[in-house]
Amino acid sequence: MSAADWLNRSVSRLAGEKKAPKVPAAQAVNAQTAPKKIVTEASPDGAGTGRSTRERLKATLRHKEEALSPRVLRRTLEELKAIVDPQVSEVEGGRRAKGVAGWYAGATLDERRDMWLLMSEQFVADAHKVKLAQAQFAAAVGTPDEAVAEVRYRRATVSPRRRLLQRFSAFPEGIRFLVDMRADMLPYLKADKRLQALDVEMEYMFSTWFDVGFLDLRRISWDSPASLIEKLIKYEAVHDIKSWADVKNRLDSDRRCYGFFHPRLPDDPLIFVEVALIDTMAQGITPLLDESADAADLNKATTAIFYSISNTQLGLRGVSFGDSLIKRVVETLKEEFPRLKTFATLSPIPGFRSWLGKHATAMLEKLDDKARAALGRAVGFEPPTAGHFLRAADDALNLAEKSPVRLMLLQCAAHYLGQALEEGKPIDPVARFHLGNGARVERLNWAGDPSPKGLKQSYGLMVNYLYDLKRLDKHRALLAQGKIPVSSSIGDLL
Repeated sequence: MSAADWLNRSVSRLAGEKKAPKVPAAQAVNAQTAPKKIVTEASPDGAGTGRSTRERLKATLRHKEEALSPRVLRRTLEELKAIVDPQVSEVEGGRRAKGVAGWYAGATLDERRDMWLLMSEQFVADAHKVKLAQAQFAAAVGTPDEAVAEVRYRRATVSPRRRLLQRFSAFPEGIRFLVDMRADMLPYLKADKRLQALDVEMEYMFSTWFDVGFLDLRRISWDSPASLIEKLIKYEAVHDIKSWADVKNRLDSDRRCYGFFHPRLPDDPLIFVEVALIDTMAQGITPLLDESADAADLNKATTAIFYSISNTQLGLRGVSFGDSLIKRVVETLKEEFPRLKTFATLSPIPGFRSWLGKHATAMLEKLDDKARAALGRAVGFEPPTAGHFLRAADDALNLAEKSPVRLMLLQCAAHYLGQALEEGKPIDPVARFHLGNGARVERLNWAGDPSPKGLKQSYGLMVNYLYDLKRLDKHRALLAQGKIPVSSSIGDLL
């Protein structure tokens, strides 16, 4: 029997014995929606309560909540082990992996979960070999055998799971399959901690496969294939693209859009950034998204504004290439437009409103008597409470420029961005990204995003992060010391 015949027969037999009905892969639950069944089967502390795959593989009968019977589970394990059989070539291993991927495409989410559990629990490093190699390495430290002992120890700790993932990556669509599989799996991690070993292994492998050295930076323009422009509309995560006219405006002559692409996913940008080329630092998003506005004069452009950065692949969560994207784009823009001097963002503050709801009382306690009295008169209650302040802040767009409520909101936002830390890192996710890249908090913009989303996130506030190319390392060093780099205008609000 040929290898192809064996594989086809095995996969067909496996599919025929499944108890649960198949659904097309396109009907799988969106990766951002937590599967309800798994949540109800999880204990309050987030650990799965079902039997381990070790117990199920030894059993005869299937429990009610289990998707695959013990017999089918055993056969699934055989199929996975056959992929990493040391007697078969990389090509044959990849062919077998492709067959299992075909089964996976027609499996239900619960059946897929059983495969994840097998990959996580059954492809582990040999504990005895690891312990022995560790002892030998410890004994060899400081001797001529130290390097050899270290190599043996490192090899012993490598799990067969890594080899399995490598074999899946061997067939042409394999990397896409693994990225999508991890996206399927991510919503289940909190409910079932047994999957974490597989998740960590995949994140590690992806960090290697998607190293920026293997990525291509490509400009996306109005002349790009329609299928690629449709990806921009689909994946835009900061400011929703509402129409083809909207996306055309974002790809106009005074704009640039760049994305990182991987050779094995050539039609999908992994991350993309939208840039406006103007003559001053942008204060609000509305003019940038105005479809009726004339294109800016590129001969007068001195400032590049990064106003949207979107990751597109949920399965690559934890793999960082946004900082490299910005650096590469800055270099590319400087070559095309030597007059550019300022590189900054116009960024949302997504966590501000939620944070303020929990910390308003503490912020009010920082006010001196004069400022507290002025705020009290503005909200109609002295001394003002957090509730009074927050209710007044809800009408942010109608607050006068000198309103004490407006000033208080700006002070709170400056504190949130310039001083609030969690485990030594900025608490706001967007701030954490840009400050980690060496930017500084430059300016707060009142009513920068007056959309319902902007009001819901940050009372309409937006922020500019400045990328001062001569001070990026200095800013990173400050952040490493727990000090957030801010401009004088932000410092005046603190």
